[in-house]
Amino acid sequence: MRIAINGFGRIGRTVLRQLLSDHTDIKIALINDIATIESCAYLFKYDSVFGPYPEDVRHDGTNLLIGERAIPLTREGDLGALDLAGVDVVMDCTGTIKTRDHAAKGLSAGAQNLLISGPCTEAEETLVLGANEGRMGDARIVSNASCTTNALAPLLRSVHETLGIARGHMTTIHCYTGSQPMVDAPRGDFARSRAGAVSMVPTTTSATKLIDDVLPDLAGRVTGSAVRVPVISVSAIDAVLQLETPVQGDGQDYVRQLAAQNPVIGLIEDATVSTDLRARPESLVIAVPETIVSNGGQQIRIFGWYDNEWGFSARMIDMARLMADR
Repeated sequence: MRIAINGFGRIGRTVLRQLLSDHTDIKIALINDIATIESCAYLFKYDSVFGPYPEDVRHDGTNLLIGERAIPLTREGDLGALDLAGVDVVMDCTGTIKTRDHAAKGLSAGAQNLLISGPCTEAEETLVLGANEGRMGDARIVSNASCTTNALAPLLRSVHETLGIARGHMTTIHCYTGSQPMVDAPRGDFARSRAGAVSMVPTTTSATKLIDDVLPDLAGRVTGSAVRVPVISVSAIDAVLQLETPVQGDGQDYVRQLAAQNPVIGLIEDATVSTDLRARPESLVIAVPETIVSNGGQQIRIFGWYDNEWGFSARMIDMARLMADR
């Protein structure tokens, strides 16, 4: 399997870290980013979230040199101008692809498939592993949805299949991202115009709309909101769900069952804080002690952590494998 990474930002670099350590059978054909090769090498070598890369990282002006590996690095602003012949999947991690025509440039450049690391309403399919990957079919342009959707959709699917969801609300407690300013600065959303590292910021989440697409059986039943918090990594899902069939007991055995049945859902039994979950590869890690059952078992609160960079990047790789293996 040969992949190309287009966009070497937070997700692109995290994908590369996982490919080099855990997926050595995957050939990295090239990395493309408009930043200088000096910047790309430096930001891969030193990472404020995951720490320094454990091997030597340098460049020779054309290739990113990591240990004994040499990965071609290009600086092409037009996806269609890349030479992608023989590439099974392009992982587009730029955050800029919003239209089918833009995405199709990757196919016209020679790639067999293109996987987008974010929402794209014009993708042929929006897929979330553990929720609706069976819809892939022969789609060649796929959106991997958002990190929050990857955390929430598998949970909702598992609960709905076992007990049924009448309605619910989810709040994502989300670390700050590059869409927020470091100091107060104008944004379309007034709350998001405030300095992201010093305040909790109430805002919206794209996961609400994406859930309706990924899980049409639940369309309109689950609402969502977000609070951006002054944490650099690891976010959380706080979901309160009204059930069609009551859950038994205190709900802890039930959430353990959910994790056993869905491979992208993990568990943690201890009292934990967000930093404890850094670099966990699951889409969601349910905090078992935080489970609350009320109203005679008709309502359940499920709290779970997700590393919005590491876990999402792990699903990008998993989804790329599914696309290439068809």
